[in-house]
Amino acid sequence: MPEKRWIIQKHDRAAANELAAKVGVHPLTAALLIARGCDTVEKATAFLNPDLEQLHDPSLLKGMKDAVRRILQAAEKGEKILVWGDYDVDGTTGTVLLRQVFRLLGIKSEFHIPNRFTEGYGVNIPALEAAQQRGCSLVITVDCGIRSFEPLEWARDHGLDVIITDHHLSDEERGNPPAVAVVNPNQTGCPYPDKHLAGVGVAFKLAHALLREKGKEEIVPKFLTIAAIGTVADIMNLSGENRSIVALGLRDIPKSSNLGLKALMEISDCTSAMTSTHIGFRIAPRINAAGRMDVGRHVVELFEAEDFAEARRLADILNSRNRERQAMQQQITELALAESAELASQKFVVVAGEGWHRGVIGLAASRIAERLNRPTIVLSMENGFAHGSARSIGKYHLLNALESCSDLFEQFGGHAAAAGMKIKCEHLDALREKLNAYAETTLAEELLTPELYIDAPVSSQTMSLGLLNELARLEPFGAGNRKPVFVTNGLAVRFEPTVMKDKHLKLHLEDEAGKRFEAVWWDGVERGRQRTLAPGSRIEVAYTAEANSWQGNTRLQLVIEDLREHN
Repeated sequence: MPEKRWIIQKHDRAAANELAAKVGVHPLTAALLIARGCDTVEKATAFLNPDLEQLHDPSLLKGMKDAVRRILQAAEKGEKILVWGDYDVDGTTGTVLLRQVFRLLGIKSEFHIPNRFTEGYGVNIPALEAAQQRGCSLVITVDCGIRSFEPLEWARDHGLDVIITDHHLSDEERGNPPAVAVVNPNQTGCPYPDKHLAGVGVAFKLAHALLREKGKEEIVPKFLTIAAIGTVADIMNLSGENRSIVALGLRDIPKSSNLGLKALMEISDCTSAMTSTHIGFRIAPRINAAGRMDVGRHVVELFEAEDFAEARRLADILNSRNRERQAMQQQITELALAESAELASQKFVVVAGEGWHRGVIGLAASRIAERLNRPTIVLSMENGFAHGSARSIGKYHLLNALESCSDLFEQFGGHAAAAGMKIKCEHLDALREKLNAYAETTLAEELLTPELYIDAPVSSQTMSLGLLNELARLEPFGAGNRKPVFVTNGLAVRFEPTVMKDKHLKLHLEDEAGKRFEAVWWDGVERGRQRTLAPGSRIEVAYTAEANSWQGNTRLQLVIEDLREHN
């Protein structure tokens, strides 16, 4: 694994001290606030105190009034609504949220989560036709639909009304598909002030507008928990409105009476007090695995379970699917990396295998891209065609690279950081050759060295549980508000590192004054190769800090991001 280049954020100490005094926080917290753009008392106070007042009016979303009008019309006439959710965590949680609101308002609905492998992404005609035959006269999409032109043209021509709720970008040339209403903050001409809402966030806004119209606005906050879970799990930017949705939703988890959530927390070893990290690393993988492993509808069934035994059964299914996902992801990653000597000589990695599970190739691509620090495509070959997922590194624009050999693909799409494609197997060698030739001229050498952004240097004497409790005010952490990474130098290794589960390391460290720290380094066995970790060696450690509770005792724990010899 290549060594990282450390980039340490510089701070204006005087400005941090001034803001700290005015807001009543530690100067380090103030410095981190300023670095996040909260450089005034007003901005810092709003950031530190998320509340309902920070949620925008749902009527600001273009198409919202038409959507609400059509749903209320359906309610009055006793029509049945189909909620069509995408198979990922954003779509499934958004489906749960709308169905909860419809049930509360006495609106009849059913749901459809498409099968990732037999139906693919987005809306399709056969499932629309079947829903209409079952008596559905209105379809509401969640986290999909904005580019489903042919199916929605079919719906229009066959008298089936559709409301699109989505957050993906519209087609620049064709605009929006035909629909009774399109609710999407990222559609052209939408004045909504925050463009970072998740698909479940857009569903939450529709729910808010509906409840307000029915005089039940006071119960809107109870739907923030499911919106928070979907927003974190979909790795949305946790700034602006998303920060308030997630902070308030997580705060309400202990009060949740949802049996499915309780069962999922139990099987994920989560307590009632949860952070975005618990969602991101324990809850989300189990929900996401359902869609990846072809049982996305079980997520909706889990959150709608009315019996705890049934909720436990469904949570068990999600848990076992997640284990299958982990095993398959590891197997594909290891098979791909078996060629690591050859792959390391490529600037753009392209690997393919017969029958690799298409639900996990994107995760494998992420892992390989991180391990080799190269843009990576992992493809699954079947019946002469290969379906692939691509992941980029740093600021390298992936989609531009794919467009340089667009003639080779049957279809492809994505953005700067991730993409998907379908290609004939006979074109794979040409794809590898063309992408590497393109990378030779466009992938700068400095991008091949991974960068580690460090928020601040912190002395060993300053780092403490008390400081950690103060920094918790910056929660929830995630995309757009990542957990702060600190660097502390002059730490000595006390004993030989302990190896955990054959791949992780536990270190015992000590500063010059005798203050001791425990540290863990996930995947440290591999990442620490060629590093000096002998007892007595002095090192500089880049880490995030967390509280580790065990048997009633809480200790500070450093989670190592990287380390190097202390100069």
